[in-house]
Amino acid sequence: MTTARDLALVAADPQDRTVVEQGDLSLALAGAELIDLLDAEALTLDGDLLVSAGPAPAGDALLSEAAQWLADGEPGETVDDWIWRRGRDLAGRYRTVLEEEGLVAPERRSRNPLRRQHTAPADPSAARAAGERRSSGEPVLGALAAAAGLTERDGDMPDGLADDRTTVLAAVLQAVTELAGERQRRTIEAAAFDNIWRGD
Repeated sequence: MTTARDLALVAADPQDRTVVEQGDLSLALAGAELIDLLDAEALTLDGDLLVSAGPAPAGDALLSEAAQWLADGEPGETVDDWIWRRGRDLAGRYRTVLEEEGLVAPERRSRNPLRRQHTAPADPSAARAAGERRSSGEPVLGALAAAAGLTERDGDMPDGLADDRTTVLAAVLQAVTELAGERQRRTIEAAAFDNIWRGD
């Protein structure tokens, strides 16, 4: 299993039934893909610039797709730009692939469109392995899970990581922070608009 798949599996069945913001998870998954590509030596970093170094290993369609996106991207793309470009709706795509592969059960749809329901994974062994990796304290998965909102963030970067992993994780945390700020701004604007209509 890759880091991105493990993160998607952990998010599909959070231990405390946390409802994860899909935008945060998508950004974290994009960062996880970069780390998987670094591990597969399909990518190197020149500072914060992405440099394609070869194809992704076979057997993971989404990671192969990510490697192709990297190869097809603009020269000199930064880690931050990649995370925003690749992260668009990525959580939903991972969920769909995991459902098709039978690794998670399809989400039940509620009659109430505002109510989110979670289902247990269809293949518990894959989810168990991902959960064990997370609970083992593996720093990269732990940092990505925190960025996605699956655990509390302490704001500190894990110790002992290579510079390229630290660069990716820092970019994910920055992107999630920016997205949270944008959500807050929209909430404030919506509340102000409602107040105008109510005459407050």
